[in-house]
Amino acid sequence: MQIISFNRYYKSFSILSIILIILSICLLIFKGLNFGVDFKGGTLIELRTSKNNSNIKLIRDAFNQMNLGNVNVKQFGNETDFIVKFDKKNSNDSNFIKNIKNKLSSSIGNDFNFRRVENVGPKVSSELLKSGIIAIALSLAAMLFYIWVRFEWQFSIGAILALFHDVIITLGLFSLFNLEINLSIVAAVLTIVGYSMNDTVVIYDRVRENLKKHANIKIFDLTNISINETLSRTVITSATTLLALISIYVFGGEILKGFSFAMILGVIFGTYSSIYIANPLLVTLKVSQKTIIKEDN
Repeated sequence: MQIISFNRYYKSFSILSIILIILSICLLIFKGLNFGVDFKGGTLIELRTSKNNSNIKLIRDAFNQMNLGNVNVKQFGNETDFIVKFDKKNSNDSNFIKNIKNKLSSSIGNDFNFRRVENVGPKVSSELLKSGIIAIALSLAAMLFYIWVRFEWQFSIGAILALFHDVIITLGLFSLFNLEINLSIVAAVLTIVGYSMNDTVVIYDRVRENLKKHANIKIFDLTNISINETLSRTVITSATTLLALISIYVFGGEILKGFSFAMILGVIFGTYSSIYIANPLLVTLKVSQKTIIKEDN
């Protein structure tokens, strides 16, 4: 079997990852995330118009005249479909949406329909945000506990740092491109955590086995051998997963674009971090056969 020298690039890719993490953290601190209605509260309307009145400026001006707070209008898939988000909630006014339709009719005509209306109050949105953060934190904690029990502490640090790497950079890219964060993105992040950990554990299992077999090979070369031995499994799993996700992204419609995009990033970064984050840390922490024997005893 031909051995690919992944370990030759450990240092270069580690520096690249540190730069990406720092940039992602800066984006999250100074630019923040674009929270959707699920977390921020407000009203969302999916609007379909005719080609004659599909001017986004005309629609935005019409909603701005209704005193609904901060209004955001974006094209949604087809040129006649739009997503309209604004701060004002439906509250207890049963005629709230009806009044919006009437005012919109007087501005752009009657040739439109509301395909979807979502309303989230401030209490519900804050609870959803809190629950989303707790879910991600608990999943990371559970993964840390599993790795700590399953492997030695050096492996635990590598696996958890790889997870943080994947999640932070994914969120950093969402901040950079101002992509909306909603409940489906939280689900995607939790899936990313599981996928990344699974990939890392497969390689770590092989590293652990090889440490017991080859006492005379240093960890720098041993991690490279282990990556190559599990490479076919990694490539096949990642490639088939990406094919499904790209299909969802292209053909699944606008509703699934955010979720599928987050998952695509997660698969790419999860595979990358398993090789160039988790394994170089074993080299840095100088894991050896003595470490394994000591822990087993």
